[in-house]
Amino acid sequence: MTDPLHAPVELSPPDIAPYRRGNTGIDHVTSLTAAEPGPHVVLNALVHGNEISGAIALDSLLRLGVRPRRGRLSFVFANTAAYATFDRQNPYASRYLDEDFNRLWSPQILDGRRDSVELRRARALRPFYDSADLLLDLHSMTADTAPLTLCGRTTRGRDLALGLGYPAWVVADEGHAGGRRLIDYGGFAEREGARTAILVECGQHWRAETGVVALESCLRLLLGLEMIDPPAGAPRLRRRGDPQRLVEVTDAVTAASERFRFTAPFVGMEVIGRAGTVIGWDDARAVTTPYDDCVLIMPARRVKSGQTAVRLGRIVG
Repeated sequence: MTDPLHAPVELSPPDIAPYRRGNTGIDHVTSLTAAEPGPHVVLNALVHGNEISGAIALDSLLRLGVRPRRGRLSFVFANTAAYATFDRQNPYASRYLDEDFNRLWSPQILDGRRDSVELRRARALRPFYDSADLLLDLHSMTADTAPLTLCGRTTRGRDLALGLGYPAWVVADEGHAGGRRLIDYGGFAEREGARTAILVECGQHWRAETGVVALESCLRLLLGLEMIDPPAGAPRLRRRGDPQRLVEVTDAVTAASERFRFTAPFVGMEVIGRAGTVIGWDDARAVTTPYDDCVLIMPARRVKSGQTAVRLGRIVG
């Protein structure tokens, strides 16, 4: 198993300078509108500046000249300030500059008086996200975990993720104790309504395969919505592999101390067969699985007090 701290960087960050001006009045946001009416679909990359697979996917689509047959299709490179500092010799350092862009999405924070590089960018992009009917947020992971889709708790998010048929794991969850994610923002997370957002964790940050997963996720979405024809020269969509499995998160384990540690080098999506199995220690308190066949979802590489260490889920379909 590859040590995630020393995983080779197989991907090359694309040059996004040509997309800075865009056509929306917001830096690094490009929006294309068809004559035929339809939804406004936003493909979103670089919420974290070191997660470059999404930028590779958007760059590929823009280079291919993809245009919508109906509705509006937008490409957003989000935390570009952090991305500008990406250094393949120290790739983790560019996740963000001041604070995590993906923990800011509540009115209390966005409308508050606090200031940071990420907050200024979030406030600039907020009206644009408010105009989206559907948002696909592209991410990657530290551990070499199988790709997965986070669909939040709405039925429409779950239906969208399962309708794509890929990746194989779909996780329904509430988010993080440390702050609301973009997919949990506003109308995206309301129980009633039509606006929908899902987040695809495309694989380990630096693996070449992760860029392929990001592009395929975009193509599956756009083809499924009949927004594009199969673009010439694009990679063929793969045949569906493993059947999709839906996992509902039941518990989020939040570290109460700086001495949280796991009992094994978990990478995520391990299925622990027996209830009561010790999976970690929070100082002297044992952290155990609450039921049989418990799925460990995205265990943190470095666990800090007050942050999510791991989420626990039950396979429901």
